Amino acid sequence: MRWTSALAIYVLFWAFSVFLVLPFGVRTTDEAGGERVPGQAESAPHDFPAGRIALRVTVVATILFGLYYLNYVYGWVTPEMLDWTREG
Repeated sequence: MRWTSALAIYVLFWAFSVFLVLPFGVRTTDEAGGERVPGQAESAPHDFPAGRIALRVTVVATILFGLYYLNYVYGWVTPEMLDWTREG
């Protein structure tokens, strides 16, 4: 695999991991004991620690990409194993 392909796949894993990580650890303003701004949705997060979330996303994406790359190298799961339409 070329390094540019690996980088593109890692970026895809990173983008997917954002949606995987974002819902965890979110506290609303009511849960944090703060005052809501007029017009603020009840479900809006109290604060948004972008650096901490980026770090978590990077860790998750790196683990997932590592598993993907190891599967690419060692062939643990191949397309033939996932072809359930084939007989035999």
